[in-house]
Amino acid sequence: MTINKYGFTDFFEAQTLQDGLIPARVTAVFKDFFKVVSEDGEHLAKLKYVAFMGAMNTDLPAVGDFVALESHPHDTSLIHGVLDRKTVFKRSDPAGGEQLVAANFDYVFIVSSLNHDFNINRLERYLTIAWDSGAKPVVILTKADLSENTAQIVTEIELVAYGVPIFAVDNLSKSGFDEIESFLNPGETIVLLGSSGVGKSSFINALSGKTLMKTSGIREDDSKGKHTTTHRELHLLPTGLLVIDTPGMRELGIGQASDGLGETFQDIELLANDCKFRNCQHGTEPGCAVQAALTNGSLSEVHYANWIKLKRELAYFERKNDPVLQRAEKQKWKAVHKALETQYKSNLKARKK
Repeated sequence: MTINKYGFTDFFEAQTLQDGLIPARVTAVFKDFFKVVSEDGEHLAKLKYVAFMGAMNTDLPAVGDFVALESHPHDTSLIHGVLDRKTVFKRSDPAGGEQLVAANFDYVFIVSSLNHDFNINRLERYLTIAWDSGAKPVVILTKADLSENTAQIVTEIELVAYGVPIFAVDNLSKSGFDEIESFLNPGETIVLLGSSGVGKSSFINALSGKTLMKTSGIREDDSKGKHTTTHRELHLLPTGLLVIDTPGMRELGIGQASDGLGETFQDIELLANDCKFRNCQHGTEPGCAVQAALTNGSLSEVHYANWIKLKRELAYFERKNDPVLQRAEKQKWKAVHKALETQYKSNLKARKK
């Protein structure tokens, strides 16, 4: 087995490993163990404890990572470190900070279904995460055979996904798959992102030409499906393409994806440059170019509202995870409460006179 089949390019080969360690790629992550593939084959590994003492969540290996491995093919191998990453997909961790989902991929395939569960706001959220990862996003619209308004939805997406390739496909007949061939190169890695029930597992099966992934149906009344993928895993397809599948994520925190937010909402960011005031909040300020665009209809209200929502989420995440911002927020509300208390006492005095 050659590690080069698993995307071990010059970028990783140029990184120096300690004597006795070999490169390996993480193909699956479980609670206490990792599945890795190296020149010695595929086997289980765990972290070398002293090498990861005090490590943050984002320092730990994720699916797609290349690691420095002390190989024990007939036992449990030891991971000594994580090689520098080319791209990384992160999301907000409910426990605080960020959580790594996948690493070292070339494209993010945002998979959405052409049924009544299609949601443009969710797509913009996924685009923000995809752009921030450092890889190129591609939008895949599944179940094209069931849709009568594919062209309308594609036009709607084109208005928010600037320069992003969009492909409508049917996983069963493989209609539309010829158009995405240029993104399916041997040795390259794609990561799939999308909600449960959109057809990610069926899409992988169609790419591989065989039943690689278990699939399940969706409820016809609301087009929502079950989670057929329960953990993140990297698959080497017969074509040589590498695919990282992820469990369906209906809610996806954008973490610190400020760069991705700017890329996804670049039309609003460009408008903001023409505002009269540099610190314009794009609300009621005079000379606001964003509000002017909303008024004349050149900027969508829905697109603008989602931008505001994601900006607030980003600011909240930064406050929550930055001690300096936390203290500033506490001081702000302390001052507000003090002012309210002073006003209350003043009003009380006035009533007693």
